[in-house]
Amino acid sequence: MRRVCFVLRVRPDLLAEYRRRHAAVWPEMLTALRAAGWHDYSLFLHDDGLLVGHFRTADLAASLAAMERTEVNARWQAEMAPFFVGLDGRRPDEGFPVLDEIFNLDDQLAAIDGDPAAGSEPPPAPQPREA
Repeated sequence: MRRVCFVLRVRPDLLAEYRRRHAAVWPEMLTALRAAGWHDYSLFLHDDGLLVGHFRTADLAASLAAMERTEVNARWQAEMAPFFVGLDGRRPDEGFPVLDEIFNLDDQLAAIDGDPAAGSEPPPAPQPREA
């Protein structure tokens, strides 16, 4: 399952309202996200407006396309668009840059432990030192 991280910028004058809207997201939007393959989805918001989103999905393009086909997503994106800066006319779900994952603790630990799922061989055993 791929981990996806993205960033957006919330307008500073709308931070409190953005937080309020996400305290109780519409149940039909939550259900649509789950049905579209979004898992472990979280948003993190800094006081300066930096918004970091993270979710896991088997197929990012398929998950985005599945949400595109829902009526609730169109309504949600229309409601959320005014909260953001720098979208240049795009909806929030079209304008978020996905970040490259450059480090993951579990993946690297699995690689040094020789986890076959990680595609790595275990490191060679230490050789005894001669006295």
